[in-house]
Amino acid sequence: MATPTTETLTLPVLGMTCASCQHHVEEALRSTAGVESARVDLIANLATVVFNPAVAVPAALVEAIRGAGYDAVLPRPNDSAPGPHAHDHTAESARKASVTLIAGAAAMLLAMPLGTEMGSLDHALMRLFPWLYALPTGLLRWFLLVLTAAIMAWAGRGIYINAISAARHGTTNMNTLVGLGTGVAFAYSAFATVWPAPGRQVYFDAVLLIIGFLLLGKALEARAKRRALAALDSLSRLRPATARRIRDGVETVVPLAEIEPGDSVLVLPGERFPVDATILSGRTTVDESMLTGEPTPLPREPGGRVLAGSLNYDGAVVCRAESLGEATVLAQITRMVEQAQSSRAPMERLADRASAIFVPVVLALAVATFAVWLIAAHSLTLALANTVAVLVIACPCAMGLAVPAALTVAVGRGAQLGILFKGGEALERLAHLDAVVLDKTGTLTVGRPVLAGVHPLPGHAENDLLRMAAAAEERSNHPLAHAVVDAARARDLVWLPAEDVQILPGRGLIAKVEGHNCLLGNEALFAEYLIALPGQIPAAEPGVTRLWMALDNVPAGYFDARDALRPDAAEAIAALRHAGLRVLMLTGDSAAAAAPIAEQAGITEIEAGLDPAGKLARIRALQSAAPARRGGADGLRVAMVGDGINDAAALAQADAGIAMGTGADLAQEAGDVLLLRAQPSAIPAALDLARSTVRVMRQNLAWAAAYNLLGIPLAAGALYPSFHILLTPWLAAAAMALSSVCVLANSLRLRGWRPA
Repeated sequence: MATPTTETLTLPVLGMTCASCQHHVEEALRSTAGVESARVDLIANLATVVFNPAVAVPAALVEAIRGAGYDAVLPRPNDSAPGPHAHDHTAESARKASVTLIAGAAAMLLAMPLGTEMGSLDHALMRLFPWLYALPTGLLRWFLLVLTAAIMAWAGRGIYINAISAARHGTTNMNTLVGLGTGVAFAYSAFATVWPAPGRQVYFDAVLLIIGFLLLGKALEARAKRRALAALDSLSRLRPATARRIRDGVETVVPLAEIEPGDSVLVLPGERFPVDATILSGRTTVDESMLTGEPTPLPREPGGRVLAGSLNYDGAVVCRAESLGEATVLAQITRMVEQAQSSRAPMERLADRASAIFVPVVLALAVATFAVWLIAAHSLTLALANTVAVLVIACPCAMGLAVPAALTVAVGRGAQLGILFKGGEALERLAHLDAVVLDKTGTLTVGRPVLAGVHPLPGHAENDLLRMAAAAEERSNHPLAHAVVDAARARDLVWLPAEDVQILPGRGLIAKVEGHNCLLGNEALFAEYLIALPGQIPAAEPGVTRLWMALDNVPAGYFDARDALRPDAAEAIAALRHAGLRVLMLTGDSAAAAAPIAEQAGITEIEAGLDPAGKLARIRALQSAAPARRGGADGLRVAMVGDGINDAAALAQADAGIAMGTGADLAQEAGDVLLLRAQPSAIPAALDLARSTVRVMRQNLAWAAAYNLLGIPLAAGALYPSFHILLTPWLAAAAMALSSVCVLANSLRLRGWRPA
């Protein structure tokens, strides 16, 4: 029976405030019939669900989220990045925070005369504000009661609604802690106001300051999240909404959706290209830095390819539309960045486990704090104050944001530099490598070899040999094939299309050309077909790749091609070695062709003449080797860097596959990381960014764990007997708001990361 197809749906989720919320939404979705997987992004407030549409429908997914105590909406057609409502929400939180903190400060001042004992501060205030201490204490209490109730209903409404909703659905989150803490403090203060008695203090100022600091923290957090997603937002804004279409010589500005493949599109200087296209007329320079990270403007002339979103600098050009909409390179990059930012890194599993039990544990600790203080100190005031402090200082947000915040910023920063990580797991693997294996052609070399010589054997003419070879190689995408075809075109040769072309990865190809069975490839291909190489043929010069040709199983001649090392290859290899990595070259080319390239690049370990299976076997052998410096038997952690179909198996087998690309066919790459700039210098840059990101993740996790492990006991009064340190509830709230902001601020440092 055929496996049922699945669909993927991304839903905006409303009402999430912390990692506990994230956990509850994921569990609700995963328990829904027909759902195969669910992943919730706390940074973007999105849930990505993979489900069987024959069992589950989108409306059922929305109901599952609502059943967990949150809200969700089905995305409308053409929805993309979060709209301006996100900014409005942040501004509203900031406005409410300002008013509440001002009210809290005023309440703290007004509450001074209500203290049970006169301290030095009270005497100072009495001299400054004598009228304050002349007011009836009963009037002050009632005024503070009304003020606090009004602020709670206005600014804190969302906190209490979310806390009540979570309780109704049998779950807990950060709103539960804050709502319970402030609710208990307000209830006791209201009781002390209605039925005043000696020793009964009020905590209206603490309630207001707790809510104010929470809202301030949320505003700062939302702003930081928006900055973390800035790279994705900038990608989504690159594509223009309209295009200048030319039909029958008439130029018309039309919506981008009306452009069809093959349409002629005019792009003026200073405009962005609306589609992936080929230039038909005109010359210009193009800035592709937002797509590939290449800072230098690139010249483009008729026949040149341009990408949607790139900037046309200085020439008006007419282009033929090739790829549209979701098929453009820009759309593919955006999709890959979205998927990577919403993915989970292995390091996040620890935070997930902690978040699942965090709030219930804090509630239990709060109850224990209240009981211990009430029994040990015989003071309801101290017991209540410390219990509220424990409830509000606990912050599951910091733990939940520690890894995804760093991952989101790093993936966005990588995309700006032309480094596309395909997920958090890929990024973590890239940060823990022992060896880097590189292909030669197209990776270390320019990948555009030039034919250095055509050598027909007796009985064959040079142009005939080149013409037939070009006919066969025209269907191949191998760099040597391009060299043969380019040389034939340079001689204005004309050929008939080949038939029955079969590509043999790592060896060559076979085809039917002008009635002959044509075979083009390396010595391994000749050996496979039992074709003996002719004797007395001079050896290939150093750095030259030799391509053999046979017609009807008889050698007909050979072609020599020479490729050039990429300008930044030697510098990149030196950087990898400096990072403590073992560097190897694996190539299907001959040893004579590979050795000079390896020497120029500074690589001493070379293995040549390998087909795809040979490269795969070598990667596996390296992975089973035990490096002495690690002292274990787990084997080397290996990255494979390649650019062609020959490298696909090795890329997939490696611990981290790094695919060199130019922005085409992104979805077909086998690697975990795609380098849009086909430059070796991007390899150490990708590794360094991954290492920096993992370092920030660890810092965030350490901060979040230390904050809660130290903050909660401190709020509970664990240091009071020895050091007389007690946290007031409002100080605990300020510390809680600061914790997640610190994690986000530390992650945002990656926005300014630059290659060394």
